[in-house]
Amino acid sequence: MRNLRKPVKRSAAVGAVALAAFSLMPGTSMAQAKSAEPGPSVVGGTRAAQAKSAEPGPSVVGGTRAAQGEFPFMVRLSMGCGGALYTQDIVLTAAHCVSGSGANTSITATAGVVDLQSSSAVKVKSTRVLQAPGYNGTGKDWALIKLAQPINQPTLKIAETTAYNKGDFTVAGWGAAVEGGGQQRYLLKATVPFVDDATCKSAYSDLVAGEEICAGIMATGGVDTCQGDSGGPMFRKDDSGAFIQVGIVSWGEGCARPGKPGVYTEVSTFAKDIKAGATQLGG
Repeated sequence: MRNLRKPVKRSAAVGAVALAAFSLMPGTSMAQAKSAEPGPSVVGGTRAAQAKSAEPGPSVVGGTRAAQGEFPFMVRLSMGCGGALYTQDIVLTAAHCVSGSGANTSITATAGVVDLQSSSAVKVKSTRVLQAPGYNGTGKDWALIKLAQPINQPTLKIAETTAYNKGDFTVAGWGAAVEGGGQQRYLLKATVPFVDDATCKSAYSDLVAGEEICAGIMATGGVDTCQGDSGGPMFRKDDSGAFIQVGIVSWGEGCARPGKPGVYTEVSTFAKDIKAGATQLGG
């Protein structure tokens, strides 16, 4: 069974993890079960926090804190997943983070801050959800969430070809900073290198090549997304120096384990479907 990087179940070896007080825990893998739960956080990442006061350690495994305004398109979703602003009123996230398509006013999107407890946080409710057509827990792990009103922050464009499916990527999230850990208050970021399909297949026989892309440090591990990071973007700079999203945090075995890279939805494969879905939602 796949280990979705939801707040509750990201890796096969990790059982259900109780949501932390913040109820936010972005991650890289999809959970152990296929239910809709938040994913892992960035392991080995660093915080980009707003303030420099002493607070709990980073979420993304092996990560560091992100600076306020560094990734203004990042969104935290109340079910414990991450996401990115596709338009100012539509969030792109993972299919396993939602329960289906249709009217949905139960999700709250938090944006505009790296500190989820900041009084400056912008919070907007959802109105509708579109889960990838045909999603059954394997591949096609993308979804769109329509917001009740626009969030006045920059959006993140998506890759429409495989041209940027290489090199080093940035991942960010509020998920667990260690396998089995809890969600984080501050946004963390980390850099993970591309892992080719053949190598990733040696780690995961059920990889859906062509729909999924892998990234991580195969030899040593140590840096990764984790439970609670699910749905968050994996991105890099394009030829013009602007950020472009190439992946969506989906699943993986554990967090930051050697030989077990993070698996991400390959955005370029679904670019046309995502665009059509946004149009359907009125974005």
